[in-house]
Amino acid sequence: MKDESSGPRKRTLRQDQIEQLTKSVSDLLGADDTSLRTILCREILVNSLKLENDDLDILDLKIINRSFRELRYAFKVFKPYRHIRKVSIFGSARTPEDSPYYKMAVKFARLLSKQGYMVITGAADGIMKAGNEGAGTGKSFGVNIHLPFEQGANEYIVDDPKLVTFKYFFTRKLIFVMESHAIALFPGGFGTHDESFETLTLLQTEKASPRPFLLMELPGETYWERWDDFVRGQLLNRGMISSEDVSLYRIVHSAEKGVDEVKQFYSTYHSSRQVGGKLVIRLEKDLPTPAIKTLNEQFGDLVAGGEIERTYALPEEANEPELLSKPRIAFQYDHSSAGKLRELIDQINKLGRFA
Repeated sequence: MKDESSGPRKRTLRQDQIEQLTKSVSDLLGADDTSLRTILCREILVNSLKLENDDLDILDLKIINRSFRELRYAFKVFKPYRHIRKVSIFGSARTPEDSPYYKMAVKFARLLSKQGYMVITGAADGIMKAGNEGAGTGKSFGVNIHLPFEQGANEYIVDDPKLVTFKYFFTRKLIFVMESHAIALFPGGFGTHDESFETLTLLQTEKASPRPFLLMELPGETYWERWDDFVRGQLLNRGMISSEDVSLYRIVHSAEKGVDEVKQFYSTYHSSRQVGGKLVIRLEKDLPTPAIKTLNEQFGDLVAGGEIERTYALPEEANEPELLSKPRIAFQYDHSSAGKLRELIDQINKLGRFA
């Protein structure tokens, strides 16, 4: 089912269903289970029951209900593919199929697919259609949105079970970022720039995990170059961002270079996780002692206390058993600069080439 969340539906429950639901609610509320899963499900249920007494407007209830349904269904669709890295592709729905940018997006998605990545697009025409075409239905997700124009699902994703349709932009954008491991933006309009600045804000404030953020531009074009001039000339020069923040994005001029950037980012670096006061960085390969020393010399200003050091999987990471065997480094991270942290990851990958 591609759009379980669309449209109001009136359901009449049978008596046996009512009894089963009543039992399930009673069991959940009275359960002695203290697992985090049970605690969270109980809180969701309790908060839902509280709505009856909150005297909220009908519109408030509609937004809560629709958002919950959209996210629940989207998580259900994405969950079986969480072990596969994905790249979210943004760009104009108005890009024609004979445009060099359309062809570039097809090639980029096709190359990603060949490297084992999946792609997520907005499921409409233009650059979104190119991304679905290039990756193919088996490697594509469509994250569509209801609009009065421009936004019907394209032919490459319309019948795919990995198509999800949203009413709200905020739930849709959450999925775009949460389920991706890299972001690629092709030239586009207001929507593309909305998505670009929102994602950069999430990266800058560390509400999103570090990842490649690529601005795809044809050789000789200046679409993103002019954007970069504005960011540096106005935001940076006025002190509204820090010098390290421009490390959060890259302008690339070919599909091949874009894929190389994604592959390089995950060549030695695998992922990171905050555990208590420590940032734990999981690696694809161990770094030698001289490399750890180099990291301490170059990035000591990110360390709140102690130093960057090797470590084993911490007890709090036990819920990610597939990652327990990976080598790690960890340090007391001061959260002073996401851009500087991105530079640390780049250096980890550079040092890893010689490990």
